[in-house]
Amino acid sequence: MTQPKSTYVPAAGFELHVTEWGDQSKPALVMWHGLARTGRDFDEAAQALSDSYFVICPDTPGRGLSSWAKNAATDYSYARFGEAALELFDHYGFGRLRWVGTSMGGLIGATLAGGRLRERITHLVINDIGPDIPESATGRIADYVGNPPVYDTVVAMEDWLRTNYAPFGPNSDAFWRRMADTSVRRTDNGRITVHYDPQIVTQFTHHKADLDVWDAYDAIAARTLLLRGEDSDVLPASVAAQMQARGPKPELREFKGVGHAPTLATDAEIAMLRDFLAS
Repeated sequence: MTQPKSTYVPAAGFELHVTEWGDQSKPALVMWHGLARTGRDFDEAAQALSDSYFVICPDTPGRGLSSWAKNAATDYSYARFGEAALELFDHYGFGRLRWVGTSMGGLIGATLAGGRLRERITHLVINDIGPDIPESATGRIADYVGNPPVYDTVVAMEDWLRTNYAPFGPNSDAFWRRMADTSVRRTDNGRITVHYDPQIVTQFTHHKADLDVWDAYDAIAARTLLLRGEDSDVLPASVAAQMQARGPKPELREFKGVGHAPTLATDAEIAMLRDFLAS
């Protein structure tokens, strides 16, 4: 069974933590996580797909084990994340690559696939996000991201994660325990909080223009697959329909009983990714 390798790469003024899976001689697959998450969210899919791809799962700056911003107002933006991604790919020597992005990771991928990496991203999976996000959804997310919980134990934090991320849908106990293990850090007084910089919320307060990526979306040339949780408030059905009708005109797959966002951790979801990425 393939085991991950943890590495650190300087990029765009950050030290990026990257979880690597598989043999670097294989085609490149980038899996980029959502707003307040880490690259370890993709463990199940990355491990399975590493038989065919060299998979990298970065922690976005300000999350997980990557460094935090020196200036949150300027550094937590899609432009800086894009610069970091480009330098990261230069580090690995990637030419053409495939991209799977959940939520924020999907918008970063769409921005690059419709811009500076238009000729290099061959396959793009956009997981439960669109170029137009309802303010009600961004407000909900900004509220909990900007006010991170603090608990005395990891077990209590796991309970919070299970409740807060219930829209992820059904997942195994092992999934939730790993989520807790990879999502927490100790505060200075030894208590437990989430593993991100609370100031990442400036993406909503200082960079609202980043959330409108229709121009980039319309320029995407990559083969594209759009995923949506049936109960998602981040990707309304109406926006998904617009996405199907323009730009790369992706196929849409919906997941019953799931909100924002599908975890891509089940055997069926991984098989779906495998088929699409090989197409």
